[in-house]
Amino acid sequence: MSGFPGAHAGRVALVTGAAAGLGRAYAERLARDGAQVVVADVSDGAATVDTITAAGGLAVYAPGDVTSVESMTALRDFTYSEFGRCDILVNNAGVHPHVTWDELDFDEWRRVMTINLDSMFIASKAFAPGMQSKEFGRIINISSTTVDLVQPGFVHYIASKAGVVGFTRALATELGPYGVTVNAVLPGLTKTASIAAQWEGTPVLDQVASMQAIKRIAVPSDIEGTISFLATDDAAWITGQSIVVDGGQVRH
Repeated sequence: MSGFPGAHAGRVALVTGAAAGLGRAYAERLARDGAQVVVADVSDGAATVDTITAAGGLAVYAPGDVTSVESMTALRDFTYSEFGRCDILVNNAGVHPHVTWDELDFDEWRRVMTINLDSMFIASKAFAPGMQSKEFGRIINISSTTVDLVQPGFVHYIASKAGVVGFTRALATELGPYGVTVNAVLPGLTKTASIAAQWEGTPVLDQVASMQAIKRIAVPSDIEGTISFLATDDAAWITGQSIVVDGGQVRH
């Protein structure tokens, strides 16, 4: 078996936006590597749970609106009642609408900021205290390589994902003394169902691939290993970092 089998044995992971796409891949990978997983989403996460349990893992679905303090508090209480704790939090839920600058209004700006950035604060605020009390935790925030690229039509999205990087660095400072690491993962364009629906049949996928050192579009399995690694004990000395996983499009 590839990956880190057993690395997360005895630990509990919660992944937001885990009903589909990259969030589903992250949840399934953490389960394969031994974690008990809470699949959190506003959409039904039964398919993710079924895949995990069919492979012999343990997962439960719990509804969770990452933009609501009340919903995240309820999700935390559910997680603690089911498993007693949360060791790994993957703040994945987000949206990536394409809106030109001329069409972008404040309501859409605030909607994207709320889902992509405010959610990170709300979920971390709910789950970090439990990690602090146990002096162990892994918080992994999903940003995007667009913060380093020139990509028109994504002003609100890029601003929100740049905010995730800043939030990650600041939160790592706050939680480091408690043994809790906080890192950001910046995936490149990755072919999920939603990305295919948005860009299939356009030149975008081929254009992105041509700019990468590895000349193909990523699939979720290209990203999930980094998420799992950052949750392991081997990553205990990595915190406050922004890790680009994009096949070499952004080269620092």
